Amino acid sequence: MSSLRKPLVIGLAGGIGAGKSAAAAALADLGCLVSDSDQAAKAELDVPEVRDALVRWWGPRVLGVGGRIDRAQVAAIIFSDPEARRRLEALVHPRLRAARSALIDRAAALDAPGVVIDAPLLFEAGLDTECDAVLFIDAPRELRAARVRATRGWDEGELERRERAQFPLEQKRARSSAVIENAGDERALRAAVRAFLVELQTRTERR
Repeated sequence: MSSLRKPLVIGLAGGIGAGKSAAAAALADLGCLVSDSDQAAKAELDVPEVRDALVRWWGPRVLGVGGRIDRAQVAAIIFSDPEARRRLEALVHPRLRAARSALIDRAAALDAPGVVIDAPLLFEAGLDTECDAVLFIDAPRELRAARVRATRGWDEGELERRERAQFPLEQKRARSSAVIENAGDERALRAAVRAFLVELQTRTERR
């Protein structure tokens, strides 16, 4: 039997632009390994078998410069067609699940305190069931809108459209283990994240 200690698995949830990536970075600085599901899913679109499947489903319109998948075109398709979104998830999610499992094994070998699942659709995809705890990052709507306008070029309408495709924030907050308010003070966010991790480790060790 392996003597490796299983690392904690921590899910991150919150509204778009709330600061989940900043919280993930803070946890990484505390020794956790991070699974960035958004970036991993984007990378999967360039895997030949995934790319070929998308072209079969939706035609050459999903191809961009150099024959790579046009992510904006795919986003437009899946955010306007729930069935298309489910089809893509059925293709990509098992591949991402295998990558998360490998990351947990790596974290155990490194004796890392935890693995962080930073996934925009944590609850929607059922990834919360893989987690020992879920941390909800909260931020005022106005601040979130300003952040995505500055970093992603989205207007209020685009933010609203994206959030309508997800579970309501109130539902995500209620299903989370802890909530951190992120009003933009990075030092305060990092202190709160550290306190959360210490408390979670202490609670786990008492079991």
